[in-house]
Amino acid sequence: MRSVLLYSRSGCHLCEEAEDLLAHHAPDAVVIFVGSDDALVRRYGLRVPVLVIDGREVAEGRFTEEELIRALDAAGS
Repeated sequence: MRSVLLYSRSGCHLCEEAEDLLAHHAPDAVVIFVGSDDALVRRYGLRVPVLVIDGREVAEGRFTEEELIRALDAAGS
């Protein structure tokens, strides 16, 4: 089973767009808010949203629905 994580930040419009896409295409995705953890803030800072599938960062910032579908397909969804 694949692991889909989205590193996000509250109030980030790109993050909200990414969350909406994932709700439709990968409802099992886990959203992790980086603002609540100092280590995550240091790692991701303003890079959010960051999409991680099976431990590999596959997208950062704005990504399209087509890019998300390709990334999920490549991971064997």
